[in-house]
Amino acid sequence: MRSTHELALTPVERAIDRTAHRLLADASERGIRAGLIEFLVFGAKQAWACIFGAALLAVIVAARLWYPDDAALARNDALTIAAVAIQVIMVATRLETGRELWVIVLFHLTGTIMELFKTDVGSWTYDGDGMLRIGGVPLFSGFMYAAVGSYMVRVHRLFDLGFTRYPRRWITAIVAVAIYVNFFTHHVWFDLRWVLLVAVVVVWWPTVMHFRVWVRMPRMPLLVAFGLVALFIWLAENIATWAGAWFYPDQLDGWQLVSPSKLVSWFLLMIISVVLVTWVYPPTPPATVGPEGLASSGFRDARGRVRLGG
Repeated sequence: MRSTHELALTPVERAIDRTAHRLLADASERGIRAGLIEFLVFGAKQAWACIFGAALLAVIVAARLWYPDDAALARNDALTIAAVAIQVIMVATRLETGRELWVIVLFHLTGTIMELFKTDVGSWTYDGDGMLRIGGVPLFSGFMYAAVGSYMVRVHRLFDLGFTRYPRRWITAIVAVAIYVNFFTHHVWFDLRWVLLVAVVVVWWPTVMHFRVWVRMPRMPLLVAFGLVALFIWLAENIATWAGAWFYPDQLDGWQLVSPSKLVSWFLLMIISVVLVTWVYPPTPPATVGPEGLASSGFRDARGRVRLGG
């Protein structure tokens, strides 16, 4: 019988878990081999969680390297069509659930609204070619925000996330709304990003995230997880701007590294992402962990060892 956790997974995700179980069938959960396999499973699950964003980034880079300048279809329009195709394929092949799709659409809408404002005030710009656009914003831009949303919902499911001392959701919602509003108002009023950063630290400082790689439930401060995700988004942003997906003002005369100060912006954007996801997947306590570090929820196999996800 499949566990509740396994039933929530897509076929590919169940295959990753089953492969780990098969490889570790005759190994001690605390042995070197088990540790190595668990590390590889962690990498595989993280890669799968990033699949939408990685596919979109690959298309952006490919368009920079190989898309002909004199093509009848503008490059931005081709990127929009490719992004829609990726989304359709993932839903049609059940690599993405309908519940996730609604979250991604919400990310797409909130991101596009911010894009319209930010390009209007000159925070960044896009090439002017193409018909699939709203004002100066090509429609593929919203999919970049959707990629963040896709990662957030996938990682929540893939790692069976649990939280201790998670703040009340209404408090996190207030912080998220304030962050989103500040992205607009700081152009005409005071920039409160540092005040909001302090608020984020105060609200989420006690929170610890527990995540299941295979059997054990490692944990880390949630603020550290926020920071790591923001760092990887910033690295992806550097690749995307190099590929000409968009340009910051200091990149118009030639590409250069995106300012590290953008890490703060991405960190704050992460809070909006997390809060949106928690209204679809409410934070829950972690599975009970026994004295040997094994999650006790699930079932035991013929050797008496704890198994999660079958």
